[in-house]
Amino acid sequence: MKEEPKKWIRKAESDLKVSRDEIETEDPATDAICFHCQQCIEKYLKAYLVFFQKSFRKTHNLAEIIDLCKEIDEDFIHLKELGVHELTIYATEIRYTEHFYMPSLEETKEAMELAERVKRFVIERLESEGFE
Repeated sequence: MKEEPKKWIRKAESDLKVSRDEIETEDPATDAICFHCQQCIEKYLKAYLVFFQKSFRKTHNLAEIIDLCKEIDEDFIHLKELGVHELTIYATEIRYTEHFYMPSLEETKEAMELAERVKRFVIERLESEGFE
């Protein structure tokens, strides 16, 4: 059971690494960074669900995933208060619309900060449950 959440976390960390590396370039691809931030968050949340053996459907909808996590731990409401669920657009609309949107550098840095906060939030909760 402990290996499956670790796989999700490894994938989340890969998304975060891509974001961290790309933001340091001369002309960062803000759309790609925001996409990877959304993916990082999604995977950390799914790692949490997998750890608790909570089923979820295939979705990129962060609000839906946060709600499932909230069924286990009410404190996940905090992530909605931070607006984490709003990053869902980076996995869907930005990539699949006829009007390609390029997030500003400031917006991109905010997405990265949210990804880092979700990482810490989820890891703290998993570690409090004995996850190593």
